[in-house]
Amino acid sequence: MPVKQGESVTSSARRAQIVAATIETIAELGYHHTSFARIAERAGLSSTRLISYHFDGKDELIGQTIATIYGDLSRFMHERVSTRTTASAALETYIRSLVEYLDGHRTEMRAATEIFLNFRPEGGTAARDAATDLSSLSHVERLLAWGQESGEFGPFSTRVMAMTIQRSLDGLPFLLEADPEADLAEYADELAALFARATRA
Repeated sequence: MPVKQGESVTSSARRAQIVAATIETIAELGYHHTSFARIAERAGLSSTRLISYHFDGKDELIGQTIATIYGDLSRFMHERVSTRTTASAALETYIRSLVEYLDGHRTEMRAATEIFLNFRPEGGTAARDAATDLSSLSHVERLLAWGQESGEFGPFSTRVMAMTIQRSLDGLPFLLEADPEADLAEYADELAALFARATRA
């Protein structure tokens, strides 16, 4: 978690500790059973007042928690996809890297799913409403447009293809809830091959 301007390293470390405890608590108990008391207990804090000192209520804490999870995911993906020099390689890497991250961060993904389904900030919209935000598809759409411009990919609607790719990956946390022993290496292989066939020129 980056240190904000005017925020001490000690304060930043405490906030990160609280966010980590929040992720673990939500993943284990579910969103509706997660309280400041439970988080404080898991974080080893002497009082819930320490949470209130660092976060202005549950909305800010949950917002920071989801931002932390997806910030880490974004960095993980960027480090891998940005090194690819062809659109087809970038698409395969995007698919495989996202599956790899989900497989290696199941606690974070379980917490993110709980937040996605249940969190509705005061005066705001539910996290799940982000599913209707088309900007979430923009990265994949740009990648597909790159492939069409370079001649690697054939003609198709980049919006439809991006939606199909992204939603097949978004559904993976739900698959893991239903089948924790699912073979994710096979899942990645199948998706990579499927979309290679679907996009090729």
